[in-house]
Amino acid sequence: MSGSNVNKVFYADNYHPIQAGSIDGTDILPHDNAVYRALLCSSAGLYDPHGDPKVFGDPYCTLFVGRLSHLTTEDTLRRAMSKYGQVKDLRLVRHIGSSRGYAFVEYETEKEMRRAYKDAHHSMIDDCEIIVDYNRQRLMSGWIPRRLGGGLGGKKESGQLRFGGRERPFRAPLRPIPYDDLKRLGITPPPEGRYMSRFQIPSPPRRETDSERREEGSNKNEPTEKDGHNHRNSSIDEDDWSHTRGSNDYRGGHSHKGNNEKMKHESRRTSKDRDDYSPHKRFSEKEDYYQRRSAEKEDLYRRSSSDKDRSRRRDSEDRDDHSRKHHKSHR
Repeated sequence: MSGSNVNKVFYADNYHPIQAGSIDGTDILPHDNAVYRALLCSSAGLYDPHGDPKVFGDPYCTLFVGRLSHLTTEDTLRRAMSKYGQVKDLRLVRHIGSSRGYAFVEYETEKEMRRAYKDAHHSMIDDCEIIVDYNRQRLMSGWIPRRLGGGLGGKKESGQLRFGGRERPFRAPLRPIPYDDLKRLGITPPPEGRYMSRFQIPSPPRRETDSERREEGSNKNEPTEKDGHNHRNSSIDEDDWSHTRGSNDYRGGHSHKGNNEKMKHESRRTSKDRDDYSPHKRFSEKEDYYQRRSAEKEDLYRRSSSDKDRSRRRDSEDRDDHSRKHHKSHR
């Protein structure tokens, strides 16, 4: 990496738990249990970002507001955020009546949301410096919330830092980028040559226009002359291949059967390799390890408890014998 990129950063467009736990976005293994938990939720599809019944409004007009004071009320937040545009709706997230310290604010227009996104970041509300971000829950592909081991940001004291967001971007990598491993895991590699400075503001995602959707649909549905020509060539190639295969089978006798057995062996080997590299297998192995440890501890605790009970019974019997002998001697 060139020296000019030392202070450069980049931001995540898609969410991947392993990448979010990496300071430069190039890790290929989860480094703590929370990342394992988020990876399991992501791989098994255990989290539905659109399944929350409390979610409301247009995601392109909605802002996430974090690090609020627990004393901040809906009225205070509405007055503070109304400086940037007309607030259409607001939800201060609470748990058993008390504020969780974050909220979602919906504006009337996307322009007003973008203005608040730019100007309200690091502003003060009730003596607390807030952070502002777009609605990643509904607009960021693959999003996993903080309560499931994902999220972004975090504090150093917790040891649960997550990178790639507005507050903690990825640092431009200082080591070679493992493109093959990142591709295997489905992680978007760092954008070499397109890094940003820390003073640049990342833009939130824009709504796709009707013309763009129509153009994309027409590009997918329109068959071209070149495609038809390629289709004809492919059918001719398939006929040639089938003819050649038949002649080879006739000449070689059992060669086709041997090839099939070889292909089956290769497929079993590749599937075994995939299983060896699967994060689910690594997670299950770790879970089995912890279960074995807990079982061993319970067994040790039971043995020690039984030994203590036996020793207490022996002491009690010794005291009873001593008291009986003492009583006989006095008589």
